[in-house]
Amino acid sequence: MKPLLALLVGAGLALGAAALAPGVPATLRSALGLAPALEAATPARAVEPAGRGGHGHAHGPGDDHAEEAPEGTVRMTEEQVAAARIEVAEAGPGTVTRRVSLPGTVAANADRLARVPARVAGIVAALNRRLGDPVAAGEVLAVVESAEIAEAKGNYLAALRTTELARVTFEREQRLWQRRISAEQDFLKARTDWQEAQIRLDLARQRLAALGLDQAEIEALPRQPIEALRRQEVRAPIAGRVTARPAVLGAAVSAEAEVYTVADLSTVWVEMAVPPADLAFVREGMAVRIRGEGETRGEGRIVFLSPVLDLETRSARAVVEVPNQDGAFRPGGFVTAEVATEEQRVEVLVPRGAVQEIGGESAVFVRTPEGFERREVVLGRGDQEGVEVVFGLDPGERYAATNTFVLKAELGKAEAEHSH
Repeated sequence: MKPLLALLVGAGLALGAAALAPGVPATLRSALGLAPALEAATPARAVEPAGRGGHGHAHGPGDDHAEEAPEGTVRMTEEQVAAARIEVAEAGPGTVTRRVSLPGTVAANADRLARVPARVAGIVAALNRRLGDPVAAGEVLAVVESAEIAEAKGNYLAALRTTELARVTFEREQRLWQRRISAEQDFLKARTDWQEAQIRLDLARQRLAALGLDQAEIEALPRQPIEALRRQEVRAPIAGRVTARPAVLGAAVSAEAEVYTVADLSTVWVEMAVPPADLAFVREGMAVRIRGEGETRGEGRIVFLSPVLDLETRSARAVVEVPNQDGAFRPGGFVTAEVATEEQRVEVLVPRGAVQEIGGESAVFVRTPEGFERREVVLGRGDQEGVEVVFGLDPGERYAATNTFVLKAELGKAEAEHSH
């Protein structure tokens, strides 16, 4: 029994030595049933990844991931920043503007709108301009043949000749009286007749002016042919474009009938209804931004704010004068008017495009030597262009102001790779 026990102990020691010997082949260890025990005793070694995109790998200290950018950062060279068209700005103070948005309607500037009447009753003999045509101030738009204008011109010419005759008679009687040849009574009567003739001439001239003739036209009447006396020229009072022509060639018109409408649309009005809740913030002289259909944009100022409310709408009428040199705003169109009612100074103001929502938090990208770093921020007051940063970005720090969606996308890719 003892020899058998000694034999078993010796065999066990021999097998243990063979298992620990480095020169023993793996097949022999496996045949002896000792390979699993050796694997369990051997320290685990990190599995080298096939690449950064591999899945299910362990991260060892010598792994490629040790060289990746820290979480929340994007590495970019100056060339990459320029290629992505990312503009870097320095954080600083700015102005936040409170705006009231109101609907409005474009209308012709009433100060530059002329409804041109015939001024005399008669027949439309000529229409010289069509709809949309540009016209100059004083240009002849139409011709009306009228008995009324013929009578007025005839009365003026008669008064002109009567006044001239009365002047000659007065001068002759004055010379005769000074020489004591005629009586003083004849001299006084001649002077009175001349003065009365001057009054009648002035009245005839004023009537012609009321009918639309200017001083040059009146002075030219004695040199015109008799058939021209019945013709009344209808002239444009302002420069602009023809926006309406209700007259018809050959039609009879009254003195008050509108022949043309001329509008200078180099400036237009935008009429708004300001509700009572906003009246405390809106004043005459305030700057207004106008947004029309499509890409139409403009700026103007409030030139009138009604001191009374409309009885039906309970709102106040406001008028904004808007430059319109390119004709983008057409009377009758609908626009949106934004009134800058209040301006507030803030310590740090950034463009709205600089702020991105990442993981439900507002963030900006701060410039670093290696690229950009995500920085969570607390926002405050803002307007359409910019927003105040209350916390997270200090004055003087440099940040990405434009095209920050590129940085957000790069950050998302980097974090996705890091999580694998």
